[in-house]
Amino acid sequence: MYLPALARDLYKSQKEIEGLEKQLQEAEKVVDQEQLKDQLRQAKAEGIQLQKIMEGRKEQSKKLLNKPKFPF
Repeated sequence: MYLPALARDLYKSQKEIEGLEKQLQEAEKVVDQEQLKDQLRQAKAEGIQLQKIMEGRKEQSKKLLNKPKFPF
């Protein structure tokens, strides 16, 4: 996946997490809180996964930049 697209997806994921945390703070019913906690857990897991993918892509890009194009 392309690095800017990963960054965009990570940003969206972070905003979703922030929104869910805000909703959780404002939720009054226990049933609503439990649903929001589950959604928040899933969103955080997705965010962590995207972060790991992005870090891996950065490392891969660095390796490609330092690798000679033509071995002698």
